[in-house]
Formats: sequence, structure tokens, C-alpha cells
Amino acid sequence: MTVKPVRISLRSRVLLFLLIRCILKPLIWWLSGASMTRILKAQRQVARRLPSSSQGLAVDYRIINGVPGPVVGEFGDTSKLAILYLHGGGFLVPASPDAHLPFLASLCRRLDATGFLPDYRLAPLHAYPAALDDCERAYRGMLAAGFKPERIALAGESAGGNLVLGLLQRIRRGGLPMPSCAVPISAVTEMARGYAPPSRMYNAGRDDMFPAFGLAELLQTYVGKADGADPELSPLYADYTGFPPLYFLVSETELLLDDSVLAARQAREAGVNTRLDVWPVLPHAFPLFVALFPEARESHEDIAAFIREHATNVLPLPARGERPARSAG
Repeated sequence: MTVKPVRISLRSRVLLFLLIRCILKPLIWWLSGASMTRILKAQRQVARRLPSSSQGLAVDYRIINGVPGPVVGEFGDTSKLAILYLHGGGFLVPASPDAHLPFLASLCRRLDATGFLPDYRLAPLHAYPAALDDCERAYRGMLAAGFKPERIALAGESAGGNLVLGLLQRIRRGGLPMPSCAVPISAVTEMARGYAPPSRMYNAGRDDMFPAFGLAELLQTYVGKADGADPELSPLYADYTGFPPLYFLVSETELLLDDSVLAARQAREAGVNTRLDVWPVLPHAFPLFVALFPEARESHEDIAAFIREHATNVLPLPARGERPARSAG
């Protein structure tokens, strides 16, 4: 395993300790054992946050094939590239307006794309397969709206990375056309075991965000009475045959490091065009935190370049500081 050669500043290392390890990690521990009332309250508190940036793009709240959620850019222009972004949050927390929305907007700005952030149903009120059902309906809705599959890219972090890989299985099973590519970020790929893959143990003291034992409780809330080893829940065990190009990103210190490393290996062995980038030091789902860790901005450029490589008729990357040219349709 090769770690991406990115220099992480002293400032970022201090913020990792002060904000992520000392504040966010205890909150995640608290959430893992919280009552339904407390979880529902936490959901409302996240949803009420104000968006920090939409990169100058229009944001609208729409219902697409029965699934609500924010749309970034011009949804009516189906000549554009479309990004279906499946947010993380342990299947318990809604999309964050000041993290997920700016990240999606950053990708849309780089690619002159339209983005949809489905507000899929959450545990504990809705266990598996509710979230995955909603994501499948969102993809079908984008196809029905006129977006060509070869110009749709899937992406998602953490629980959203799990849903990306589950959705690809649904697309194949339903005989739908595959998207151009998919980007699982810090994906959860094993839902049946809290102690495996191995990095969940050997990174237990290194992960700045997740408490080792709280992670299993969070995941079980969504699994419910289902078999956690089902490949739709644990895509580590999926058949990757016929999947589009995949780009896995993960940090070397994450509990979920091996969730990505082993899934990427499974994909390669199935003949899938697969890229894996292991980043140094930064926390789980680091591309969302460029406001804290400016080094992570490079991951936005990497993801955009990967999508541009595999989606058809995508405009070239503008020079730094320039606005992208508009698609001629």
C-alpha cells in the first residue's frame, strides 16, 4: 500500500487533534448510544445549518422520482454532466449544508455539472433497505429526466460510499445502464463485523474521528434485522463484474482503511478499472473538510479529473481562477 505524497501542515495536524479528536470524536461516541429522541434531535440540528458556499451555483430543493433533496446547478439542462452524490453520516445523519453541499458544488463548478444530493430516509426510523431504495429511485429519476448514463457520475463518502457500491449492484440487477464512473470516499464496505477488516483494530488508536466500538453500534442501527453480510449491505463481498471505473479515496489512519483497500482489490480482480488513493494523516471523509484542511482541496481536483477522464464530452479543466466555459449542449 502506497500513501499519496501530500505534505500535511502543522496547522492541520493541530486542528486534527483539537477539533476532530477532542470534539467530533466524543460526539460520534455519544451518538452511537443515543436514544431515538436524541438522534432525531441531532438530525434536525445538522439539517438547520446554513450552507457555507455553493460556488456561485444555483441551489434548489426538488423531488426527483419521489426522492427529495438539493439540486446544484441547472437540473433542466440534461446536456450537462450529472453527479449523483450520496452523503454519509452513518445512515443516521442528514446531509450537512455546510459540508456536503459545498463539496458537491465544488465538483459541479470544476466539471460544469449538475448535482443531486438525495435526502434518503435515515435510521433509526428507516432501516435497510430504505436508504438504498431511495438512491436507486434517484438514479432512475435522473435517467428518466433525460441525463445520459455515460454522463452520470456517482460519488459518496462513508455510508454514502457504501450506498454507491450498493447502488451499482442494484443498477446491474435491474438491467439499467451503468453510470460513467463512481467515487467511493472512506467507504464502509463491511457491515457484519465490528472488528474487521483488520484496520478497524490496528487503527483504533490512530483514527481521529471514530471510536472503535461506537462504529459497530452506529452501523447496526441501519442493518436492523437484515443479514449484515448481504453484499448490498457489505459490498466488500459483492461481485464487481461489469462495474464502471471506480476511484477509492481513504486516509491511512482511518478505522475504515481496509474497507477501501480490500474492496479496491476485489474490484481489480473482477477486471474493473480501479484507482485507490491512500492519503496521509487526514481524517475520515477528508474531502469534505477543505475549510479546515486546505491540503484536501487537491482531492477535489483528483476526483474531478477522474470523472472527466471517464464521462463522455466533459469540458477540459479551466485554469486556476477561471470560470469554466458553458457546454454548447
